[in-house]
Amino acid sequence: MAKTAVIQTRVDPAIKQHAQTILKRLNISMSEAISMYLSQITLHNGIPFELKIPNDITAKTLMDTDNGKGLHTVNSVDDLFQELDN
Repeated sequence: MAKTAVIQTRVDPAIKQHAQTILKRLNISMSEAISMYLSQITLHNGIPFELKIPNDITAKTLMDTDNGKGLHTVNSVDDLFQELDN
């Protein structure tokens, strides 16, 4: 099938750059990635992943995490596994 349709979109330049870096490592062009995404929408008859609006507790937790609040730290991987075993 000939690929003749054109899509133009505006995105955050930082997000585009980050995505391009990842896609380059996967040896996939931006155009191929978008085509794959659109194919998945067609196959799933919708967005191919779950979309949710977080509840108040989850939203607060995500905000706190983004701001570095309430994070648990350990000094090493060994310490982490020791804590998990207890």
